[in-house]
Amino acid sequence: MTETMYQEMIDATAECPMKLDDVDLFAPGQQEHWFDSYKILHEEAPVLRIPGEGTTPDTDGFVITKYEDIAMIIRDPYTFPQPTYGGAGLEHAEDDDHSVLLDAMARNTLRPNMELHKQHRIQLTDPWVGATGAPRHRPMVTRYVDELIDAWIDRQPSEIDFVEEFAAPLPQMVMTTILGFPFEDMPQLRVWGQAQVRRFVYGKGHRNLMSDKEEAENAHDLGEFMEYVQAQVTRKRQDPQDDMTTFLTQVEYMGRKLTDSEVVGVVFGMHIGGLETTQYAIAAEAELLAREPDLWNAIKADRSRIRFFVEEGLRIQAPTQGLSTRMTAKDVEMRGVTIPKGSILHLRYGAANHDPEEFPCPADVDLARANTGRHMTFSQGIRVCPGAGISRLEQNIAWERLFERLDGLSFTPGLNDFRHQPGIMLGLWDLNLTFEKAK
Repeated sequence: MTETMYQEMIDATAECPMKLDDVDLFAPGQQEHWFDSYKILHEEAPVLRIPGEGTTPDTDGFVITKYEDIAMIIRDPYTFPQPTYGGAGLEHAEDDDHSVLLDAMARNTLRPNMELHKQHRIQLTDPWVGATGAPRHRPMVTRYVDELIDAWIDRQPSEIDFVEEFAAPLPQMVMTTILGFPFEDMPQLRVWGQAQVRRFVYGKGHRNLMSDKEEAENAHDLGEFMEYVQAQVTRKRQDPQDDMTTFLTQVEYMGRKLTDSEVVGVVFGMHIGGLETTQYAIAAEAELLAREPDLWNAIKADRSRIRFFVEEGLRIQAPTQGLSTRMTAKDVEMRGVTIPKGSILHLRYGAANHDPEEFPCPADVDLARANTGRHMTFSQGIRVCPGAGISRLEQNIAWERLFERLDGLSFTPGLNDFRHQPGIMLGLWDLNLTFEKAK
């Protein structure tokens, strides 16, 4: 895809859908109207067929939007396994290109079945980024949050590009530290991180497809990143440190040490999962607070509400709105629709989070909502996002310190258009805010 084509995707505008025939979640510009589309799909087509978009040209894709249906699918990996089509650029990777092949190898050897998938999370990722291991990083995350705030808290005028000066660098600093990468490499690591999510931003359709040329270019970029990670793994084996990469080189997993390829594959997954999604979440939460001054004041008066606000923010504006990560292993019927074997299911987590049957008044921030933690933003069940713990920790600490050090946030007049990037991830391009330093 040329720079011109990228810019056309970025600049695309679309009409708000008024009826079912208008709904196309993957059309350019439609990311600005997703929540209107979800209302229509919930009422008229909770199981929406996408002709010819299955695992083969003669099979279909289906968009699933109701909370109850998605919850059932993700808890039944036998009826609804991961797709077997190429995807993710594997068919475009050369034999000497480490980009995606090493990640695939690690998946095949470390978690080829559901029991090992569970053990993979418990033994390899939970101790560092899961709910059990993430709290160990509280002092480090707090230090970085305060360093970022220090850089602009005394600025006059009191204005900030919140994405570039806070939401984006925080997860990059945290993940670089956890993985044990040199801090001076962060500018290049950010470039590689963007390459990791490129297909989810610029890919087409629910399968995030790119052209052969785009796949080859992206594989080259990711290959460079894999070579970098391999060099870090070699260094950690020779000079162990207190970081996740070192841990992976030394841990005993199911009675054996991990190979270099397996370590690189796990690190690759941690890096892609620990950057953009947390950035998008923090920025979206800032937007919610700037839109509702009363909400800011309520949380400022009672900081115990921060954790509920974070969950509501994650629910209302899920960073990853949907993924085509399941297929049907047999014919199934759902809400009167027959879904043939071999169909790909696009699970629309963002729509599930706005299902009024599960979350009444779903667009509202309700700090007393009883079930807000049951949102689908990190998925659920055995395949829940392994980095959910560290992401939640970063968001909670960010707002603990921001509420401590600020008395308010508002939109800087004339500088925001509130546009989101294309693709299936709900990420603001920028967010210009005016802040009030705490007295």
